[in-house]
Amino acid sequence: MKPILQPVQALQVPEQRQKSLYPEPFASQMHGRVKRKLGDFFGLANFGINHTMLPPKSVSALKHTHSKQDEFVYILEGEAVLLYGEEVYDMRKGDCFGFVAGAELAHQLKNEANEPLVYLEIGDRSPDDDVVYPNDDLAAKMDNSGRWVFTHKDGTPY
Repeated sequence: MKPILQPVQALQVPEQRQKSLYPEPFASQMHGRVKRKLGDFFGLANFGINHTMLPPKSVSALKHTHSKQDEFVYILEGEAVLLYGEEVYDMRKGDCFGFVAGAELAHQLKNEANEPLVYLEIGDRSPDDDVVYPNDDLAAKMDNSGRWVFTHKDGTPY
């Protein structure tokens, strides 16, 4: 990859073409979400940074928790509803939150407003990460190549 040698506008980074890595019926729940993979654009290998836009009445991801990956979100525009364990928090421009790996409190951002929600999401790329989705029959594991493999909770493939 050719290194980027000057600053760029985040909105000039190409949108992610694949809207979600989840198998169906889960992927369609992320309909309308737009991610710009800023970390990948600059060739960052140790952590990822996404500039993400959620249209009104949409969700960031399924409610989940990681075994090894820390995550962080920072709200740039709009209003978010953060589901964190059993708690619900309102987040606005300038608010941020960190999700510690191994915590058993699953999280999800929702845009329940009538305006777009724009935020940065940052996560490390820890190998052998497992993801638990407490509300869905879904499990994920990062394989040795850094690719996510999705199965039912009983281990059968999708």
